[in-house]
Amino acid sequence: MSGIELANVNKYFDKNHVLKNVNLKIEDGEFMTLLGPSGCGKTTTLRIISGLEDPEIGLLTIGGKNIVNGEDKFYTPPSKRGLNLVFQSYALWPHMTVFENVSFGLEQKKMKKAEIRLKVEDSLQRMQIKNLMNRYPSELSGGQQQRVAIARAIVTEPKVLLLDEPLSNLDAKLRIEMRTELKRLHRDLKTTIVYVTHDQEEALTLSTRISVFFDGEIVQSDTPQKLYRAPNDLRVAKFIGNPTINLIEETCSYKNNQLIINSILGDFFADGDENVSDNITLSVKPEDIKIYSEPIGNGVEAQVYSVLPAGSETLIQLRIGDQLLTAKEIGEVNYPLDSKVWITFSFNKINVYDNKTGKLIAKEVEEQTKKAQFA
Repeated sequence: MSGIELANVNKYFDKNHVLKNVNLKIEDGEFMTLLGPSGCGKTTTLRIISGLEDPEIGLLTIGGKNIVNGEDKFYTPPSKRGLNLVFQSYALWPHMTVFENVSFGLEQKKMKKAEIRLKVEDSLQRMQIKNLMNRYPSELSGGQQQRVAIARAIVTEPKVLLLDEPLSNLDAKLRIEMRTELKRLHRDLKTTIVYVTHDQEEALTLSTRISVFFDGEIVQSDTPQKLYRAPNDLRVAKFIGNPTINLIEETCSYKNNQLIINSILGDFFADGDENVSDNITLSVKPEDIKIYSEPIGNGVEAQVYSVLPAGSETLIQLRIGDQLLTAKEIGEVNYPLDSKVWITFSFNKINVYDNKTGKLIAKEVEEQTKKAQFA
């Protein structure tokens, strides 16, 4: 068993409160990504799991065993935690060949040479670099060096594999290739992986679950699908998605246990309560907006502000009154600038947030007047 649990973990650097009551449960065999902007606490959390940092307060268990108790100053040494860590900087020995770099940990365990060779070759084969085993790090590309670092981490068959922004130094093409390899590696090894990144596309692609950090706290921990479709916090909604989600500030009223919302997109209602503030924000994803060049029944009129082709997709910025919205269409499309278009959208894909708390208060809103039938 290699599940991980952090309970009420707090970490300070001098007077700077870096982690604030972090509670996180990572299931055995899960691919958990810690996601957030720089300085949010995700790397510090990973370093606490690895043993490179010690929390002043809180508990850590791995595989059901007590690893850290901050109050009692009990900290299990990193070498006794059954895990390996892959750094952003690769950290390969420059004077050792690829084979020697990967075999180093096994040699420290005094394993037989024949067994070491089998394990090293298997790890290199998994990372598709077996043909490079006799080269030195200086003779490898950045992507190849990263594969060596991962091969070195998995060769000892750790219960937990920790990866700290391992792809951030690679170009776009190599990052995509390495995401594929990491996803297959997780499937084959069935080990527990904890992955740190600030790249939300990377997190959505790789993870079975994502924990989003802001200011030293976990704001949401969920599957990629739920995190993308229903962020429970306005900060998460702004952070997740490319292109950025459309946010529309409006006002609402409360009547008969429902929020009555009047907006530039139409009038509708949502389940809510009287504690919600009058000021709300609606979120609409660019891909959920459909554009028509001709009037369509009860579509919302808009003006084309800009058209941004990006090869396989096109981003269209639309103006409705003073509000700019972004729509995304697959393929190459073109609309004359300043031309008039009509848009429709799905009510059940709109989320409503309370501006005062930033919390999600409603999703899947319903049409209020029944005068319009949007797609």
